Amino acid sequence: MSRRRRRVLAGSSLPVAIALAFACASSPGPGYAPGLGEIMSATQMRHLKLWYAGEAGNWPLASYEVDELEEGFADAVRFHPQHKDSPRPLTELVPEFTMGPIAALRASINRADPPGFVAAYDALTQGCNACHAATAFSFNVVVRPTANPYANQDFETRE
Repeated sequence: MSRRRRRVLAGSSLPVAIALAFACASSPGPGYAPGLGEIMSATQMRHLKLWYAGEAGNWPLASYEVDELEEGFADAVRFHPQHKDSPRPLTELVPEFTMGPIAALRASINRADPPGFVAAYDALTQGCNACHAATAFSFNVVVRPTANPYANQDFETRE
């Protein structure tokens, strides 16, 4: 098997793991609340897809992923206002670390501004890591993606 093929196959485990996590979760129904880990796994996926959409200049997809990220952050706050040993509630921390970068991402996407997008994306990534540190989860470090695990999605713009 070629080296490139092995990398693609190895990278494809992230989407499979996320799908399995959701499939194994409790069935949605009355009183169902997704776990914070489930919400954050979806958030990680959106963060990654946002990067590849912006890198490809697919501004409609990037805008969609920002909307989805914002929705996931809102779900984290709604379903988990306080989390484990966090010294401050998520209702304070999540907006503190994400609102500015999300607004900057929206502005850069609306301007179709690649350098602005990169700066805003990196600010969001830093915000995620700062939030993790503030909630005693600093062992969970988010970075800019280096390999696309979504071999079944073309991030180029189609018009």
